[in-house]
Amino acid sequence: MNKEIRQRADFSFIRYAQCWEDADVLNAALQVRPGDTCLSIASAGDNSLSLLTNSPARVVAVDLNPAQLACLQLRIAAYRALSHAELLGLMGSRPHPQRNALYRRCRPLLSRQAREFWDARAGSIARGIGGAGRFEHYFELFRTRVLPLIHRRARIDELLVPRERTERENFYQRKWNTRRWRLLFRLFFSRFVMGRLGRDPSFFDYVEGSVAERILQRTRHALVELDPAQNPYLQWILTGTHTSALPRSLREEHFAAIRDNIERIEWHCISIEEYLANNPDIKIDCFNLSDIFEYMSQPGYEKLLEILVAHARPGARLAYWNMLAPRSRPPSMADRLISEEQMAAQLHRRDKAFFYSRFILEAVRP
Repeated sequence: MNKEIRQRADFSFIRYAQCWEDADVLNAALQVRPGDTCLSIASAGDNSLSLLTNSPARVVAVDLNPAQLACLQLRIAAYRALSHAELLGLMGSRPHPQRNALYRRCRPLLSRQAREFWDARAGSIARGIGGAGRFEHYFELFRTRVLPLIHRRARIDELLVPRERTERENFYQRKWNTRRWRLLFRLFFSRFVMGRLGRDPSFFDYVEGSVAERILQRTRHALVELDPAQNPYLQWILTGTHTSALPRSLREEHFAAIRDNIERIEWHCISIEEYLANNPDIKIDCFNLSDIFEYMSQPGYEKLLEILVAHARPGARLAYWNMLAPRSRPPSMADRLISEEQMAAQLHRRDKAFFYSRFILEAVRP
């Protein structure tokens, strides 16, 4: 992450126990090739690990929050020590009666700092580590306190049944999109409530417009234009697990590739600028930047973008998301960055992590 963010936010706990960006979109955008070097925001680790499915030479995961790197380390240990089914059990994607036993098998593979972190969180492990973050607790409040006031469990299950697009729209209009749904949704996902319970309030400093209204519009997109039966992010929000879909890094067809390439990932508790300053000769082919620019001023964003491009190979690709703060290539960098707007828009339309307002894809000019 970026030094400007570190000055404004508390990083003493898990903010995100999962990555809430669609790794399928990320991988399609970055087009990682064997031999590439990738620089990735670590967060909980899922999307950094998903880059290993394409056999890059190196994935460098950075984060300012040691708790997030503890999440990444435990996932890496799980790929090494557990079967695919056991990994899903540890995450909470599937039921498992002995999650703490699974953790004990992973524990010797962790650093001392990560062991101490997870040893103190036996309850989070027992419930599934995918639910251990502040953002996931926020969704849990929505799922257990707000959603039951709007729809019965049977209706939620009905929403997740596979349907064609016309049937999804009929279901949404006739059964889901009630006045109570719109009212309580706008309240719970307001800037005030999300800042108090979900994200750090400072993360809204550069947000423009109504937070809740934009998220409500994107939620309709997820329920109508996309298929909820194939959306792991929506399923976790509504049920607290993955019912019929999994994110890229947890799907069985990618398990062996991630495990076989696991030695190629490294992690650093440092800002992006500091990492690049400490490694002046490194050249990056792919940048997974998550939504970090959301939390930065426009000058701070442009300054960091300059640094990234200076360490990029010709043709390198940068992927990042806008949720509520608009950030994309400034005019001053048009001679160095190509904006892949058409491809980004196509990917955004299929983005299962639906709450982002825009997906940005840029490439460094040869």
